[in-house]
Amino acid sequence: MPLQKLLFKPGINKEATAYANEGGWFNSNLVRFRKGLPEKIGGWVKATVNSFKSTGRALHAWVDLDGTKYLGLGATWKYYVLEGNVFNDITPIRATTTDGITFAATNGSSTITATDSSHGAVIDDFVTISGAVSLGGVVTAAVLNQEYQITSITTNTYTFTAKDTDGDTVTANSSDSGNGGSGVDGSYQLNVGLDVYVASTGWGSGTYGAGTWGSVSALGTTNQLRIWTHDNFGEDLLINPRGGGVFYWDESSGTSTRAVALSSLSGANLTPTLALQVLVSDVDRHVVCFGADPLNDSGTARTGAIDPMFIAWSDQEQAEEWQPLPTNTAGSFRLSAGSAIIGAVRSRQETLVWTDTSLYSMTFVGQPFTFSINLVNEGVGLIGPKAMINTPKGVFWMDKKGFYTYTGQVQELPCSVDDYVFSDLNQGQTYQVFGFVNKAFDEVGWFYCSGTNTVIDKYVTYNYTENLWMIGELSRTCWIDEGIFSDPKATGSTDDVGYLYNQEHGVDDDGSAMTNVFIESSDFDLGEGDDYQFISKIIPDIRFIGNADTGASGQTLDLVLKRRNFPGESLTTALTSSCTSVTTKIDTRMRGRQAVFRIQSNDDDTTVTGMSFRAGATRIDLKPDGKR
Repeated sequence: MPLQKLLFKPGINKEATAYANEGGWFNSNLVRFRKGLPEKIGGWVKATVNSFKSTGRALHAWVDLDGTKYLGLGATWKYYVLEGNVFNDITPIRATTTDGITFAATNGSSTITATDSSHGAVIDDFVTISGAVSLGGVVTAAVLNQEYQITSITTNTYTFTAKDTDGDTVTANSSDSGNGGSGVDGSYQLNVGLDVYVASTGWGSGTYGAGTWGSVSALGTTNQLRIWTHDNFGEDLLINPRGGGVFYWDESSGTSTRAVALSSLSGANLTPTLALQVLVSDVDRHVVCFGADPLNDSGTARTGAIDPMFIAWSDQEQAEEWQPLPTNTAGSFRLSAGSAIIGAVRSRQETLVWTDTSLYSMTFVGQPFTFSINLVNEGVGLIGPKAMINTPKGVFWMDKKGFYTYTGQVQELPCSVDDYVFSDLNQGQTYQVFGFVNKAFDEVGWFYCSGTNTVIDKYVTYNYTENLWMIGELSRTCWIDEGIFSDPKATGSTDDVGYLYNQEHGVDDDGSAMTNVFIESSDFDLGEGDDYQFISKIIPDIRFIGNADTGASGQTLDLVLKRRNFPGESLTTALTSSCTSVTTKIDTRMRGRQAVFRIQSNDDDTTVTGMSFRAGATRIDLKPDGKR
């Protein structure tokens, strides 16, 4: 009997049963398809030696007029601008206290209690103290006068752990009985957000106008998942924590300065004080706030309460002027289809705006209307504020029940892993879903929380050139594709919180062998599937790629054969054998009617780094073995 070739249809298909998908691939992890063949994805390495505080949630790259490259990074606790290899903290200051803070220490404790009436802080907030004097013992002025993270709060007090200038904990002694003096100042940074979405708070939690829905207290940037949006205004940067204020960072002032409220700029007039997203429109350069607080009835001030369907924009080229006048192009518009704006993205010659149920197109038309805003589709919304991505092949996004693309019209993407993704998706954490593009491999995808996980742990990827779907497990919380920087960049979570990675860099996991890499086929018949068949050998067709040693002592994969006789029978692993670049054949003794073929990393040997692979047409030697 001739050798049977194991060449499967490209892409992962989990919509049918394992047997009905005969001839295809059924499951994978950390594997992509390129020109129809499966291969291991690229590796990653830390982009900087230093880290940032908390979980990264948004990345934005730009270049100033002098050619300096910047990367804006919005995190759960802070906002940073990366210049070179240094994360510069530009988090806005929320409030300041002058000559109003006193301290108390306890002998033998490192906890300092600060008293500041109505400080407005929440746990994990950051405060920078200045002007304090020594408490009389080891808690010196140098210990007190620095940035601290708050560990507990009451209405008028908060605590922090005393540390010296090297970051080592300081324990107070009996001499630390002073109060820090009478001239102590405190600068309180923007309240921190959460790493998880909290149901029943914020936009989308209930019916519009019901209860506290629509109030600042219901939204709360301190009791909700922290999501940032950001965009350039020339060399400068606009940033907005979802549901919070709009802030402006002046690049010419340097990375040692913090972003300030847009309303504090010279000449600022009726700027929004709250928004769900900020964006700068293309070509015409209007600053646009989605879900902004509207003007009051007299048009003399902002209401200070978000209208989740309201869009406001500044005068052209004037980030500080927001009063609509006959002599400028500032204005506003309220959408009607849906209950809240979820997100917006700048696309080719238009801005696309999603509510929870609809898609709008916003196009610059000039005076007197400035923008034309048209309903494109009703019935398809956006699953989360970051779940859309603009690519060279159009805009792609994820709705609550499917995947879509827009190239002038809305089209649903046929998906071979649709049920797998949406049945496993943590519906309570859909606001953590974010889209990404990897142009080098013609891929767009989404990271999401699966099952009951509240941390992103899985991804689904679509190759828009070959129309193929892939799945896997990887924990990333935000992503930016190559462009200004040579590699895609992403931030890690769980054990990797606080690190920025260069993706598609090498073939390893930050210097270690990448583990749990595999691709597994659906069941396929041995012969015609009627008689039992006997497999006596496997002839592998694997191309090893990388810079590790080749040969029997170098790059290693495991080839696995599983068998069963009926679709309802459990799979039995019949063979797991190591394969190297010089393996010619693998002898085996396996009998069955159906089989599954799997290629996987050899996790028993994690010392072999520098290894990647591309699978071809492995063959098996079959012989009939009777009907029983």
